[in-house]
Amino acid sequence: MMEKKNIDWANLGFGYIKTDYRFAANYKDGAWEEGGLTQEANLVINECAGVLQYAQTIFEGMKAYTTADGRIVTFRPDLNAERMEQSAKRLEMPVFPKEKFVEAVLKTIGANAAYVPPYGSGATLYVRPFMFGSSPVIGVKPADEYQFRVFTTPVGPYFKGGVKPLTIRVSDFDRAAPRGTGHIKAGLNYAMSLHAIVDAHNQGYDENMYLDAGTRTKVEETGGANFLFVTKDGKVVTPKSDSILPSITRRSLVQVAKEYLGLEAEEREVYLEELPDFAECGLCGTAAVISPVGKVVDHGREICFAGGMTEMGPVTKKLYETLTGIQMGTIKAPEGWVVEVKSR
Repeated sequence: MMEKKNIDWANLGFGYIKTDYRFAANYKDGAWEEGGLTQEANLVINECAGVLQYAQTIFEGMKAYTTADGRIVTFRPDLNAERMEQSAKRLEMPVFPKEKFVEAVLKTIGANAAYVPPYGSGATLYVRPFMFGSSPVIGVKPADEYQFRVFTTPVGPYFKGGVKPLTIRVSDFDRAAPRGTGHIKAGLNYAMSLHAIVDAHNQGYDENMYLDAGTRTKVEETGGANFLFVTKDGKVVTPKSDSILPSITRRSLVQVAKEYLGLEAEEREVYLEELPDFAECGLCGTAAVISPVGKVVDHGREICFAGGMTEMGPVTKKLYETLTGIQMGTIKAPEGWVVEVKSR
């Protein structure tokens, strides 16, 4: 067993802590080089690099955990590889092959095994694969050269001091155009959401609820997480839209609802006007798995969710406990969901 780093796991925040190794591979002359682990965390790039001039950059977010029996695992990396492939195609970037992506992720986690928080600490190792245009670009066009990298950082438990349901406002800003880039994980989507989130925080809200830009009548996502609703008769409903990011956590939770909890689950368009009909509301994503939402404020009108004003609603809680149980190895996982990492 590798000796763990001397870190106060329980008091970690969600911030960057440099770990020992990261993976890097370059794309030039139309092909990816082999790539490998490096200890160098800083990059030297040209002032005119495509990423700096025209925001040609995409990323993924995933986690590694220590299971109840002491193994290090990560969750569904193949789906992150597929999603990154979609992002790359949309931004005219070369695809980093799926098998190589998974291999690079496992290698990087394994090399930083001493930073994977112990089981029961609530902390996890956050894994960030990303790719950017590295060659100089001054005319508006895709770069010719790219770098794919993976780094890791240990992060604290998302819910410090218990689960406090979030208060969300219906945003006046649009997150994504109907035929834009809302469905891919590109840095540019996050850059344009910064003003909206700072503004929401300044007004006393935790997050924004973005509506569809076309009609502004349908619920999309928050910019950092997908919505998940529970009807009064216990059915799980998630919004369907071409301009929201296909959350891997959300897809997993829908499967858990059906196969583990025997609940009905459907993905469909969700209208803002039907929010008062739901019993529970949550945000799902890599960081928290599910964060409960206590209320949504629509320009002064408060929509409260009975299951979730003070704590996680009963169905949301069951979903949360089941998925985290699968991730932590206390509940049997569906085939291929949990991938073991060999430490080097």
